[in-house]
Amino acid sequence: MKSIGVGVIGTGFMGKAHALAFAAASQVFDLDRRPHLTALADADEARARHCAEHWGFSRATADWRALIADPEIEVVAVATPNYLHEEMALAALAAGKAVYCEKPMATGLDGARRMAERAKGRPTLLGYNYLRGPAVGLMKSMIAAGEIGEIVAFKGRFAEDYMADPAVPHSWRCVRALAGSGALGDLGSHLIGFALHLAGDVQAVAGEVATIIGQRRTADGMTPVENDDQVHAVLRFANGARGVIDISRVAWGYKNHLAVEITGSKGTLAFDQERLNELRLFRPGDSGFTTVLAGPRHPPYGAFSPAAGHQLGYGDLKTAEIGHLLRGIAGREALYPDFAAGLVIERIAAAIERASAERCWVDLAEL
Repeated sequence: MKSIGVGVIGTGFMGKAHALAFAAASQVFDLDRRPHLTALADADEARARHCAEHWGFSRATADWRALIADPEIEVVAVATPNYLHEEMALAALAAGKAVYCEKPMATGLDGARRMAERAKGRPTLLGYNYLRGPAVGLMKSMIAAGEIGEIVAFKGRFAEDYMADPAVPHSWRCVRALAGSGALGDLGSHLIGFALHLAGDVQAVAGEVATIIGQRRTADGMTPVENDDQVHAVLRFANGARGVIDISRVAWGYKNHLAVEITGSKGTLAFDQERLNELRLFRPGDSGFTTVLAGPRHPPYGAFSPAAGHQLGYGDLKTAEIGHLLRGIAGREALYPDFAAGLVIERIAAAIERASAERCWVDLAEL
């Protein structure tokens, strides 16, 4: 099998997730080319060398621009804080590389527009790996087959408690210029992605964003939090369905509560990422919801395990996402969500912020 050179920028949680998934992808899936971990970049050169050695990269660098310029690298994975996504992705696109970038695309709508414009004609993919879950795939196929009838309503919640404690210190995630929006961009982008993937195009939104913990400590004292902790929004879909979403990074007790419910004219489907191998189904006449366990009949589960109930995990979803990326680069699949699709997610997030500021409905056609 021929190889394809991969460069990863960033050595944090997402950088490691990318590295492990690239290494596993050709062992799990039938690919045209085997990923070769060519180079790893981090601003801390010692850390870059350490991680490159442990994760199997051929070399390390503190210069991400040199990584992008490397002729052996065909795919650049951007796994850095949000404010660096645009600059790095645009540089990689200009160098003719395929780009795999973590969400959110950029710190604002203008940056996302620039990325989508420059990406035309290039393979791109955004890091929405929760969409790769077998239960989510089953949910999508059942909706498409009309098994719950016409969609009536979408209900979604993404709650975590990583910033619920007021003692959690101030960080780049609290700075608008570095993170963009807060819970809306970090968690809400996933939830908006689910809404589009499962319920269809969004026409208009109303909503409210709020900062619950207004200040956090730094070495110099208390510093204001510049973005949102909590978001509530109402969605109006093009197909006539209505939706509500609830996003929080300060919800005690929740770790990865990405929960969605689709109500149709013939039944209801419900899913929670904290139980990612299960889908709940209700049809008229049932005495209650039925739990469907993910198994080999629900792609990509079978590529990892031959037996239902043995469970996939976060890393497996990342590996599935990279399998999709590499098949897309080979022309075997249409990449989704690419930068064009990601721009739609960013427009909806921006519309929710505008609706909150202006206390009104905002039509997506206005952005």
